[in-house]
Amino acid sequence: MSTRVVVTSAMLATALAGVFATVAQAAPLNPDEVKAAMAAKKEKCYGVALKGQNDCAAGPGTTCQGTSTMDFQGNAWKFVRGGTCTGIQVPGGGQGSLTPIKS
Repeated sequence: MSTRVVVTSAMLATALAGVFATVAQAAPLNPDEVKAAMAAKKEKCYGVALKGQNDCAAGPGTTCQGTSTMDFQGNAWKFVRGGTCTGIQVPGGGQGSLTPIKS
């Protein structure tokens, strides 16, 4: 019986750690992070981020970084090396865009 309680407590602790990590990741990029990306000649590229891996702008009902709900979401962007965005090909025949992609 006590083993079951220890396992349940361990599972709860793991779940809570995951939630806290997700919340921390979902925070908007701070101004210093944006400045650093821009200084590194990166550009915002829409439609190339995997689910939950966008840098910001994931549409209505989301908070920002890490909140896209599907792969290659057209209104979610990721910083990429400058000049490469529109050449990025994604599954299904799409490509990256410098502006939000209307689905």
